[in-house]
Amino acid sequence: MSPERSPQGRLIKAPENFIDADGVRQVFAEAKEGRRDFLRKAFVAAGAAGASAAAPRALATANPVDPQGGDPNILELPEHSRGLGQPVATDGYGKPSKYEANVQRRQSPGLTQTTQASVSFAPLQSLFGIVTPSGLHFERHHQGWWDIDPSKHRLMINGSDERLLKKPMVFTLDELMRLPSVSRFHFIECGANTGMEWGNVAVPTCQYSHGMLSCSEFTGVPLKLLFDMAGVDYKKARYVLGEGADGSSMTRTLPMELVESGEVLVAYGQNGEMLRPENGYPLRLVVPGVQGVSWVKYLRRIEVGDQPYGAKDEVLHYIDLMPDGRHRQYTSIQECKSVVTTPSGGQVLLDKGFYNITGLAWSGRGKIKRVDVSVDGGRNWRSARLETPVLSKCLTRFNLDWVWDGKPALIQSRAMDETGYVQPSYRQLRAVRGTRSIYHNNAIQTWLVQESGEVKNVQLAG
Repeated sequence: MSPERSPQGRLIKAPENFIDADGVRQVFAEAKEGRRDFLRKAFVAAGAAGASAAAPRALATANPVDPQGGDPNILELPEHSRGLGQPVATDGYGKPSKYEANVQRRQSPGLTQTTQASVSFAPLQSLFGIVTPSGLHFERHHQGWWDIDPSKHRLMINGSDERLLKKPMVFTLDELMRLPSVSRFHFIECGANTGMEWGNVAVPTCQYSHGMLSCSEFTGVPLKLLFDMAGVDYKKARYVLGEGADGSSMTRTLPMELVESGEVLVAYGQNGEMLRPENGYPLRLVVPGVQGVSWVKYLRRIEVGDQPYGAKDEVLHYIDLMPDGRHRQYTSIQECKSVVTTPSGGQVLLDKGFYNITGLAWSGRGKIKRVDVSVDGGRNWRSARLETPVLSKCLTRFNLDWVWDGKPALIQSRAMDETGYVQPSYRQLRAVRGTRSIYHNNAIQTWLVQESGEVKNVQLAG
């Protein structure tokens, strides 16, 4: 049934502030009982406590029309149509509407007990298109964020061996910004995104299950240009080490092939302005398609070498625990993945009728070629519309028309990229990777729409 012929369904948004201060303390207490259960218990408790209050607030925001009479919002001229508004440039830097104050990136309490070495999640279920506003971009820090004086920041290019490049170089930010620049749209995803779902359902909403994901327009200088200026010997120097200026000594190895492709940037711009401090101001690496830990923030040094460096965050952390007990290292590419953002966990469908199923798809290997959507748990699939632009290593928005008949539905999305790779089910992924991993979970997500209209996070056995 087309949208014109079907009644339009109404939807209650997912609760944004899912856990309060008391909930945080509860999570920390229950964390001692076992990692898999404490998050799920805390979120369930928080959801039960907040459900009764969330619905009236959402309904009040919707301001439904009284079916027995006219709509006063049309019949009565509102104040904003009868008087003067706020002066121009009241705020030198624009802010969101006060009615959108709940749309925030949020921490998952209990994930880490040190706020400086923690993560915040982007509210994917509240966003449109493919670009994440800079103020809602997810964060991952290993020792907190800094607002660094750009006039004192320096970027060094050197080699582990003097034979690997002709001359080490040091750049100021001004010098970098005078070089030829490029701007490109790319997604960045933490390798641990969806990591809490490996063993079982752990979190209630899309923000917490998939929100370590964002997409921006990044502006900067191709790293290869800097290497060419330094006279790097590409035959001998086959690896690159990026080092951040924060106290965690964040360092990551990259294969030289990524730099030679021209895609890796030394970026200072994001979404038309300078990087935000939480996102690495004044300089960060942009490594399209590769997990976010390699996008080193507060970038101060880049070294070329002839072998992988074996840094702590690539041999002890950000590794994949395989079923046979071995650790798989240097698995940096973010494989093809997707998620439905509406309807998604925590939302409530109020009516039968037409809904627009929408979501995001992405692949670290190139462009998204196709996204299929199922409303019956994968028994039947329909091809969704890919909304333009469809760019390489960038989020792609997809949409599908759906008429809900009021019966339970299991909503899934399955993406395929231009290499032919198809997003796996949990059964397929666990057959190869087991259940004890943390990183690189790109399995198909399932949302259960109940007869009541409530949407919950579930996993299917098959």
